[in-house]
Amino acid sequence: MALVSLGLGAVLAIGLIALVSYFTGGNVTTPSSQPALVGKTLPTITEASLNGTTLTSPWTEHHPTVLVFFASWCTYCKTELPQLAHYLDTHSLGAVRVVGFDTQDSASAGRATLAKYHLSLPTFFDPAAKVAAENFSISGLPDTVFVNSRGVVTGMKIGPISPSAFAAGVSQLRA
Repeated sequence: MALVSLGLGAVLAIGLIALVSYFTGGNVTTPSSQPALVGKTLPTITEASLNGTTLTSPWTEHHPTVLVFFASWCTYCKTELPQLAHYLDTHSLGAVRVVGFDTQDSASAGRATLAKYHLSLPTFFDPAAKVAAENFSISGLPDTVFVNSRGVVTGMKIGPISPSAFAAGVSQLRA
């Protein structure tokens, strides 16, 4: 009886494979490994900052830029931000600018988060996540976007970024 069940299972599996192959034309593709934003040219962004002034995107002045999207309530950000602070304290970035992007947050909570982790970054303030969603397709946090000096997105890490991945993105911008 076990052999009959095994045989029947094998026949069903082969049939399912044939059916999927038929409906996909024999091609099953996986999603792109790069987010859709990579390769796109960003517009100039001029928005409010966490300190109450207006901030303009550094790529407008031909500075390669790393955008770090975070919020005070983001659990993964609480791990990522101290690592970022350590990296920035121990590495020279040259012309690369690192800019925060506090989204879905209050200004006071965003400022307190940066102070807690000893980060002094120019930081866009986007409380309703409008700019993050419209310009960067950000739907969760944290995210990191690497932008070259011409405003073209060269890389994006969705979710927490490791110090080594951050370093690799910065190196690519410096090349």
